[in-house]
Amino acid sequence: MNGTTLTRAQLSEALCRQMGFSRHDSSVLLESILEEISQAFERGDTVKLPTFGSFSVCQKRERIGRNPRSGEEVPIPPRSVLVFRASRLLKDRINKSLRGNDQ
Repeated sequence: MNGTTLTRAQLSEALCRQMGFSRHDSSVLLESILEEISQAFERGDTVKLPTFGSFSVCQKRERIGRNPRSGEEVPIPPRSVLVFRASRLLKDRINKSLRGNDQ
């Protein structure tokens, strides 16, 4: 595995190169898209990106955890978590690239 991280700056630069936008316009566009996606999560909506995957907000109920140091039981409050499910096309693409690296 390569272990690198794709950043906002890199995404913005890719928009700039591939779409021909100015750096400022590509940055504004990227921020607008990310803000729209964030607002959808806040509303509890699912975000589906065809050929990529879907993101959804799931509710975890309260449960009992254990402090590993003392062994004391501690209640873990309910919370929301973000779940990503990759599309079949993305999974196939990833697996194909991994098989290509093994040979």
